[in-house]
Amino acid sequence: MNWKKIIAILYFACCCIHCAIAQQQAEQRYQEVENRLRSLTFMVPGLNEKVKLSVSGVSLQEFVRALAESNGLNINVAPDIDAQIVNNFRDETALNVLLFLSRTYALDIQVIGSIMSISKMQGIEPVPQPKQINITYNASDGSLGYELNNDRLVDVAQVISGTSGRNIVVPVGLQEKTVSGFMAAAPFEVALEKLAFANNLKYNRTQDGVYVFEALIPGEELFINQQKETAVRYRSSMAQQSAGMDGMQQMGAPGGFTVYGQMQQEGKRFTIQAENTPIADLIKRAAQDAEVNYFIYSPIQGQVSANVRDISFEDFLTTIFQTTAYTFRKEKDTYLIGDRKMEGLRDSRIVQLQHRSIDTVLAMIPADWRRDVEIKEFKEQNMLLLSGSSPQIKEIENYIQKLDKLVPMVLIEVTILDIRKGNTVKTGISAGIADSVVATGGSLLGQGIDFTFGAGGVNRFLSQIGRNNSFNLGRVSPNFYLTLKALEENQNVEVRAVPKLSTLNGHQANLSIGSTRYYRTETQNVIPSLQTQTIFTEQFTPVEANMDIDIRPVVSGDDQITLNILVDITDFIGNPPDNAPPPTSTSKFESIVRARNEDMIVLGGIERMENSNTGNGVPVLSRIPVLRWLFSSREKTVSKVVSVVFIKPTIIY
Repeated sequence: MNWKKIIAILYFACCCIHCAIAQQQAEQRYQEVENRLRSLTFMVPGLNEKVKLSVSGVSLQEFVRALAESNGLNINVAPDIDAQIVNNFRDETALNVLLFLSRTYALDIQVIGSIMSISKMQGIEPVPQPKQINITYNASDGSLGYELNNDRLVDVAQVISGTSGRNIVVPVGLQEKTVSGFMAAAPFEVALEKLAFANNLKYNRTQDGVYVFEALIPGEELFINQQKETAVRYRSSMAQQSAGMDGMQQMGAPGGFTVYGQMQQEGKRFTIQAENTPIADLIKRAAQDAEVNYFIYSPIQGQVSANVRDISFEDFLTTIFQTTAYTFRKEKDTYLIGDRKMEGLRDSRIVQLQHRSIDTVLAMIPADWRRDVEIKEFKEQNMLLLSGSSPQIKEIENYIQKLDKLVPMVLIEVTILDIRKGNTVKTGISAGIADSVVATGGSLLGQGIDFTFGAGGVNRFLSQIGRNNSFNLGRVSPNFYLTLKALEENQNVEVRAVPKLSTLNGHQANLSIGSTRYYRTETQNVIPSLQTQTIFTEQFTPVEANMDIDIRPVVSGDDQITLNILVDITDFIGNPPDNAPPPTSTSKFESIVRARNEDMIVLGGIERMENSNTGNGVPVLSRIPVLRWLFSSREKTVSKVVSVVFIKPTIIY
């Protein structure tokens, strides 16, 4: 056997024997002190009386003096004893208290009569006392204070839990860690948070109300964020190398980022600060802090800079993947992350439109959104099938839902009122020879004068004139006729039309009312040949006179309606010459008006005047005053047309 091992064993055995002997001697001396005090109880009854003392941080001399005064004892304490007492004694005899002090602080108690003299016990060391931890807790306002100096974290947590009644957990790896710090009085969670920050620890509160201290993992560090709050940030390997090379530990190092969260009712919310950080590192760190399951199916390339507060993990992924080729999909409690085109990450969704047509909505979707999403139309069911990236589909679906609102319908009542007033005067005398005998007859009253004299009547008139004069006017041919006209026609016509139109908001409604006339045109075509042929062709050409009204209503949020109105009115005027196009007049105006729901709008003042004076007769004589009434026929027309349009819009939801 090795001599060194033998010597070590012998030395260890000697130490054990020495310790046993020393302990036996100390026990004997403590027993002697107990015998002295018990024998004194017959002379000093105060030793058997119970005491009630609670002290914290007082010297042994002060404590013994208070004990002697409360129980009527005579006790002397040596001044060289240096011990601080923090204890609470209730319903315990003075004898047991003195025995406790003797064993705890290695004190010898000698008795002289009824006087007890306390001094240090020579040759025996006092039992080491646990360090007192200074913790204060106010139950009324829940404030916590502490004064710590290299105290074990597990002991500090135990004292805080005992005084506050709140559970604090220290992991096994932090059992021997010492902490220091000072806090006068602060809210409970604030005091714990600052204690963790001062000692380079993380602090969290679980959902069941338990406070947990955690050690920083490699790459993490504590700092004060931009909101002046204590937080934990993580540095990627690139950031740590850069910080190590430059000797800098600030956030500005390339690739550094911060992820820290706070549990709320709707889930964990994050504050994320990153500068030129790889997207993959940021996702892994956020997923770890959110305690979510994830799979990454393809390499995530690229870097990002971000500074966001109060964001959920899903919103974070949606935001960080915008404008990239990557996406995610959530199945149960697991996030699937990878390229948008990968199987398992594609999604499909049916969007059923309730109020709009798919034709109008489809044209409103931006082209960039439709680039990686396939859209199928089902016109029979008025719905769309979207296939592609889930976040992009969700964005398109939200956009369509915003557009799919009930479109108001506008009922437009158009009242058209035409008032025509005019008169036509026809006068003149006409004479001629007909192919046959013309009978005498016509109208003299009621419908004006329109009387035709035959040859017999004219001859009788001439014979009467010849009887009373010296000359004879002769007789006319049997087929001769004479017509006298003096007619006046008056017009007072009111035409009323009340059509109703309906159109969707923003769409145009059109109304057209009118008439058509035809005029004849004759074409002569000569075809040269051995025998020249001439072909006459007749064609009837239409001419329309219409009242066209175009109205486009736009409904605003306060149920006011803006109307774009275009009115185009064309009328026939006068009597057209034979085989000539009928003359027309045109009135047109365009206006934009605003009206409230069910208000009446009047569009008036469209007034047209027509004056014509035509005649025919014998040349020269038809222009001579007085004689022109005998040698011509004349027609004079005065016409006035007033058109009034009433428009009443009504909103129908």
